[in-house]
Amino acid sequence: MPSIPLPFVTALLLVVLLTRMVGRDGLSCRPLSLFVALCAVQAIILGLRWNFDWSLAHFFQPIVAATLPPLAWLGFEDLRRPDARIRHSSSLHAIPAIVIAVMVFVWSDPIDMALIVLFFGYGSALLWVARQGPDTLSAARFGDAVAASRSLATVGVLFIFAGVVEIAIALDIGGDSGAGMIVGSANIVALIIIGYAAAVAGRSRVFEEPGGPIVAVQAQVLRPSDGGSGDDSQILANVDRLMRERKLYRDPNLTLDRLARRAGIPARRISTAVNRVHGRNVSQIVNEYRVEEAQRLLADTAAPVIEIMFEAGFLTKSNFNREFLRVTGLNPSGYRRSVRRAEGDT
Repeated sequence: MPSIPLPFVTALLLVVLLTRMVGRDGLSCRPLSLFVALCAVQAIILGLRWNFDWSLAHFFQPIVAATLPPLAWLGFEDLRRPDARIRHSSSLHAIPAIVIAVMVFVWSDPIDMALIVLFFGYGSALLWVARQGPDTLSAARFGDAVAASRSLATVGVLFIFAGVVEIAIALDIGGDSGAGMIVGSANIVALIIIGYAAAVAGRSRVFEEPGGPIVAVQAQVLRPSDGGSGDDSQILANVDRLMRERKLYRDPNLTLDRLARRAGIPARRISTAVNRVHGRNVSQIVNEYRVEEAQRLLADTAAPVIEIMFEAGFLTKSNFNREFLRVTGLNPSGYRRSVRRAEGDT
């Protein structure tokens, strides 16, 4: 029975992942969709080079490798500063691939070092962004913001790992021995993980509702922040009023950008106020409103748990159970049973 080389298996898995991304979400996060597609292309190039000694792989492999980090950066920037806000700077990130392409044909000796610098540079930048927490991904739906932030950190770590792999290749660690194969296999496994992480982040992307930027009258409502507790209290009061009166938390596609637009307050100011007052991120606070609604429905109705989950604004059962447990210390079914027992005792 013929075996399929690992790089081609990897490419197939990435194509399946890409198909699911496009089929389920369309091209809602185009840079990350293209990133997954290029990961598949890179896996194919590696397979052709290792298994068929394809001579042109020597030219295409570094060019595709140089394209991946900038494309990942643009994908996550699209979750931080959507659409037009990053368009003016996106062309600058094409420079690394162009430089590597020129070097392939003109001066190939420094390519390995250039790729090492590229991977370490973009990897470190992505990790720096990830340290700011889920709220920095203001275009990600709250239910997926934590997973998207973890994906951001994962991609950053794996780019640094790719830089280490490039160092191993440049130093010819292992030569023709098994160590060389281990280095190559690690590269392939990293492609799978990094592609999956990008797909998870891309799934969180939500297009904003039609409308212009945050309304100009906000300056009449909230003066420039001096970092005082009064400002924070006013911001949180505005958010709380929106949540309780308009029940924004029921929108499963609610994002920090969308909340900011509704409140007339910049997203960063909401995030800062929530963090200073509550010591948590905005997605956790929104989920706490959702859990409160779920508690009410579990206690007052006989609706199925899954129906209550959607009614409260959650999209997935895993996120619902995790957040419910974090807030109440019980799972939804256990909470309902405890309420019934308490009612029976009275």
